[in-house]
Amino acid sequence: MPKQYKFIVLCVLSAFSSHVLSIESDEIRSNLSDQQSVAVTIYNNLALIKDQRKVKLNNGLNNLALRDVSAQIRPETALLRSLSHAGSFSTLEQNFDFDLLTPQKLLEKYVGKNVSIVRVNPATGAETTEQATVLSANNGVVMKIGNRIETGIPGRIVYDNVPANLRDRPTLVTKLNNKTTAEQTVELSYLTGGLGWKADYVAELNAKEDSIDLSGWVTLANTSGTSYNNAKLQLVAGDVNRVQDNYPRAMAMRKNIGMVAEASVPMAEESLLEYHLYTLDRPTTISDNQNKQVALLSASNVPARKELVLRGANYYYGSSYGDLGQKMKVGVFVEFDNKEAVKLGIPLPKGTMRVYKKDNQGNAQFVGEDNIDHTPKNEAVRLKLGNAFDVTADKKTN
Repeated sequence: MPKQYKFIVLCVLSAFSSHVLSIESDEIRSNLSDQQSVAVTIYNNLALIKDQRKVKLNNGLNNLALRDVSAQIRPETALLRSLSHAGSFSTLEQNFDFDLLTPQKLLEKYVGKNVSIVRVNPATGAETTEQATVLSANNGVVMKIGNRIETGIPGRIVYDNVPANLRDRPTLVTKLNNKTTAEQTVELSYLTGGLGWKADYVAELNAKEDSIDLSGWVTLANTSGTSYNNAKLQLVAGDVNRVQDNYPRAMAMRKNIGMVAEASVPMAEESLLEYHLYTLDRPTTISDNQNKQVALLSASNVPARKELVLRGANYYYGSSYGDLGQKMKVGVFVEFDNKEAVKLGIPLPKGTMRVYKKDNQGNAQFVGEDNIDHTPKNEAVRLKLGNAFDVTADKKTN
């Protein structure tokens, strides 16, 4: 953080504290400490969140501030309902506040408004205060102080308060008309960006190259701006149609992402419409700005077939294209069947499959990789590993 912004933070603390007290007097605030459970269903760069919380509302109109929602929530998809007291309230309006409090954001909100500039005499330590008008906060700051215009941060900036639409974390504020004062369990469901998953596979060929040991991993990526603690996790594989947005959405800033790997029993799979749903058998925490790996499947001694294939179209062999006698490369392919009889038989999500084989010293060496598409059960998986070194082909014409 630039040095001048550190000064701003100190000046903002007291104003922000009073701002929070003001908000609390008008709002009923709910954060992760009220959360009873959360379920996360992840599609391709889209997720469905079901967040259950305990809240106690007043009779009549309430402003319920649901904090710690995703920073990439699609607010038009949000649905709040009471699970314990069905029909006890109706939602009148909702506002998603994603403008988070930072020194720069605070400065931007004060463009055209007055602030106090506090300067310290380096010799005496005495402080002087001047009134200033913020003219611009774009790529720096421009202020009018008295009859002069100054750029940069001329001293500590003191603000009167924090604007109501600046929050310390993403917050969905709903205006409710409530009919009961009893504590309720409510569920907020919404779609959000910032969550995605992909499948990766590791296959190891045996010495005879006629079978493989196969393991599959799911890599989850969370840049949504919040964490999902002890979440029920489900993944949907398939090409789900989505309408193209015609307006921009709030995007969370991507930060450095940590990697966490968790071994487990294979995930349970079931059909969902024309897609496939994979369910983790235990709760898991998906932290913000984290990559997490979860075991998908495991199988050993899966029969495999290695082939050397020379591919080409009819015109290629019947024409004089290229130099006659030129050595042509032959592709190396490995194929296996996705069947229950070979300890597989579950639909395989699309992803990258990497193949290894042990050398004479018993060390596994990488021998190639290929992408696979969504593969139904009882279908063959065919991988191109590369081109043969010792086998070539010649082109001849008669």
